[in-house]
Amino acid sequence: MSSDSMRSADRTWSIGELAEHAGVTVKTVRFYSDRGLLPEAGRSAGGHRRYGPEALDRLRLIRSLRTLDLPVPEVGRILDQEDTLEDAIAGQLREIGSRMAALRWREAALQLLRDCAPEERVDRLRLIGAMTTPPSTAPLARFWRRWLPPRLPARLVSAIVEQAVPQPPADPTPPQVLAFARLHAFVSGDCRGTDQGQPAAHRSGKGYRPAVLYDGLVEAFALASPELRAQRAPHQGEALDCFVSAYAHACGARDTPAFRQGLSGQLAADPRIDGYWRLVAEVSGPSEPTPGAAHDWLRTALDTQTTRPAA
Repeated sequence: MSSDSMRSADRTWSIGELAEHAGVTVKTVRFYSDRGLLPEAGRSAGGHRRYGPEALDRLRLIRSLRTLDLPVPEVGRILDQEDTLEDAIAGQLREIGSRMAALRWREAALQLLRDCAPEERVDRLRLIGAMTTPPSTAPLARFWRRWLPPRLPARLVSAIVEQAVPQPPADPTPPQVLAFARLHAFVSGDCRGTDQGQPAAHRSGKGYRPAVLYDGLVEAFALASPELRAQRAPHQGEALDCFVSAYAHACGARDTPAFRQGLSGQLAADPRIDGYWRLVAEVSGPSEPTPGAAHDWLRTALDTQTTRPAA
């Protein structure tokens, strides 16, 4: 008997008949029935399951949804109209994207290990093995929240962390995998910072107002970034004035030649995390200047100004 004739017949189907018309096994029909996805029309006198012809369309829809790799509970919510198919598809696309990103990172990591010198392999394997795949940026964000001076406003901390923490590339090269692994190792060490390991502006008792300083530095770095993209040599101008003003206002001083001279010496003596910024540049690529690169550009502009002989 054809499917159409079965639809028109005023009768119910056994579990075997439904399985036959749907092209599945009896075990499959029973599985979805037991989970409430395939309602029964009733039971036979002997207690066997019976299904109405509409069960065929529902079973075919269930199989189509399952071919999208949707979990059974999610299929049930779609059938009950608790979730939309659009939401389910979007969720699956996100999940597949995450899986593909993990595979791309794993592939690049394997290429890195394959192509390196034998004596480097164990060390690189240790670095890569310490990260998740794809890597999390949470350790980097924690590092910055420890390194920044305490009691900064939350919105300022968020802005700084967003600029300072690179996002893992979706399709990384082996060198980018290595750079991110080294970044992870850098921030996973003992980087809590002491008075000897922090810039002068972070230390208590120095008269600085860190929130004022970092608000100004964020603006100064934004002004310097176009200069770096254009590969212009460090020079005087709005970006440098904003940079110096941030330090002056943070400690209640005036921007004078003497202040600039003293600031140049202070910044030269401050601890640096150049290794971090170098690795960030390797991960992100040269197209977007890092805050570390902007800070170096501004420092060089300041040093050039303060060491230039007076006219």
